Amino acid sequence: MERRGFIKSLGAGALAAGSLAVAPQAVAAKAEFKWKMITSWPKNFPVLGTNANYLAKNIEQMSGGRISIKVYGANELVPPFEVFDAVSRGTAQMGHSGAYYWKGKHEATQFFGAIPFGMSGQEVNAWLYYGGGMALWEELYDKFNLVPTATGNTGAQMAGWFRKDINSLADLKGLKMRIPGLGGEVLKRAGGTPVNLSGGELFTSLQSGAIDATEWVGPYNDLAFGFHKVAKNYYYPGWHEPGSTLEAIINKDAFAALPDDLQAIVKQACKSANMDMLAENVAKNNTALDTLVNKHQVQVKRLPDDVLVRLHGLSLEVVQEVADRDPFSRKVYESYTEFSQRASRWTDISEFAYLQARAL
Repeated sequence: MERRGFIKSLGAGALAAGSLAVAPQAVAAKAEFKWKMITSWPKNFPVLGTNANYLAKNIEQMSGGRISIKVYGANELVPPFEVFDAVSRGTAQMGHSGAYYWKGKHEATQFFGAIPFGMSGQEVNAWLYYGGGMALWEELYDKFNLVPTATGNTGAQMAGWFRKDINSLADLKGLKMRIPGLGGEVLKRAGGTPVNLSGGELFTSLQSGAIDATEWVGPYNDLAFGFHKVAKNYYYPGWHEPGSTLEAIINKDAFAALPDDLQAIVKQACKSANMDMLAENVAKNNTALDTLVNKHQVQVKRLPDDVLVRLHGLSLEVVQEVADRDPFSRKVYESYTEFSQRASRWTDISEFAYLQARAL
């Protein structure tokens, strides 16, 4: 009888212990923080839209369900170019976009998106994580009640889709092209007309002739948008965005409300998403390019040397002028250019030299 009682009590104790073991998981499955993430991209759009989904899922899984995030595509909650303001005022706790869209807030934001003829994706990530770039980005966004993080990199982009051939500098005169940020200003000085449109407007604008050309990202993204149906001239290299960083912006108050472990999880999930996008683009662009060329008869063409030389010279002027406009822009510019010069010395004898040798 005593033995049975002991076993019975042991069983009850084990059950109680089991309940205690399960309890934390049950609590973890219940979200403590329910966030909204608004984006500048069409819902579920390949790479850009799906990166936002990947990030939200990663945060939820890494936090054990303590943070749940609902993702909204462009225009579902706010228009694509209102993401910055909406997250700043707390309409949503998180946003997914590109820093160069916010030059109206501060021109230095463009340095954290893409710089024409600037650093590659790998070099930009090195600057952000190990060259002081992220600290400067955080300092800039702090005044807007935001915490910025890198959440993706496209790698080197294509120069874009053109309804007509680009054979010389004269062909840029009067060219209406969707191209944001610093690249748009460079095109303007070359005689073109930059137009800032959201992704969802590009196909119809190119189809109707409202614009003569558009850049977007690269073959994988561009194939999904169907640009090949309305333009057959696909130019490279992507001088305007050699390594574009996508951003996740977080409302500062919402971020501060998280305990330390969840803050670390959110930042680490963003870093994971940043690396994932670059890898996905490298993996999928080539297959998509083959489809564009072999199935849809797209003409892949290199921009003429004289065009690239002129655009390069204008890019140096534009970036320098932005840096000269205010002390903080100068601070970011100096950090970026100093790191770029140091990184390029290694890139030249490592990546660049190897790629040249591989082509022999």
